[in-house]
Order: sequence, then structure tokens, then C-alpha cells
Amino acid sequence: MSKISSLIDLMNRKLGEWVSYFTFLMAAITFVIVVLRYGFNLGWISMQESVTYLHAAVFLVGCAYTLQHDGHVRVDVFYRRFSQKRKALTNLIGSVFLLLPVMIFITIVSWHYVTESWQTLEGSMESGGLPFLYILKSFILVFSFTMLLQGISEVIKQVFILSDLDSSAPVSKDGSDN
Repeated sequence: MSKISSLIDLMNRKLGEWVSYFTFLMAAITFVIVVLRYGFNLGWISMQESVTYLHAAVFLVGCAYTLQHDGHVRVDVFYRRFSQKRKALTNLIGSVFLLLPVMIFITIVSWHYVTESWQTLEGSMESGGLPFLYILKSFILVFSFTMLLQGISEVIKQVFILSDLDSSAPVSKDGSDN
């Protein structure tokens, strides 16, 4: 099971690293848009839409990477004081009863929406816009699939911690968990 978790983590880490370069590209394109618009009174809808596509990719494809690195915002008034095992139990319950069902729901609800877009090769409704709206919509399924996989990986890790099979869990000097 730990090999499955490691494989999922590797895939989401590589995806997250790859999509992180889109933030620079998004900033550069936005800079060019502003310079062209206000400096030369020029603009293209497709260039503006490309920023939207990149933005969607960064957030939807990078979300599982953020979960893997525990980077999502959490209100941890109590959580930060929990022992390692109590944190693992909290994360396990949250993953099983919240994360995984929500990702399955998003996949089911958006499947038809995305496949219909692919069937028609849906493009932008704007004149001069990008003809790849179906790719933009596909990011929803990529999001739910990668988050579902990362959720499974997190469940596996938490089970290992709770069953004392995790050799990487920090242990205090007196032998108790943190």
C-alpha cells in the first residue's frame, strides 16, 4: 500500500511542479496584455483568455500538490496541539468523510458537462477567443481525479501512522508520539 501512496505522491508532485511554471507564464502574459492595451491600444481576446486557462490550470491541477504538502488553509486552533496520532485520526476522518465523497460527487456531476464539451469541441463564445473551451472544462475532472488520488494516498499514510507502521513519524525522546 505504501508503494501506491508513493506513486500517487510522485505523480501529483510532478504535476504540481510542472503547473507551477504556469504562474510565471500567466504573469508575463498579463504584463504583455497591460503594455499592449495601455501603451499601444491593442488587445486580443485569445491572449486574455489564455490567462484564464493558465489560472484554472494552476489552481485546479495544483490543488492535489497543495494537499500533499499540507498547504491548504485550515483553522487549526485545536489541531496544532494534537498529538501525531490524533492529527492522523483527524486527517483520516476528514479524508474519508469529506474529501473523498466530495471529489466523487464533483466527478459525477461534472462528467457530462465535460464530455459534452469534448463531443462538440466547444470553443470560446467570444469572437477571436480560444477554440479550446473543452480543455478548460477538463481541468475540473483533472482536479477531482488528482484530489481523489491524493485523498487515497493521505488515507494510506494516516492508517500507517495510526497503526505505528510509519517509520517517518516524529517521536519524542520519551518514546511517545507528538
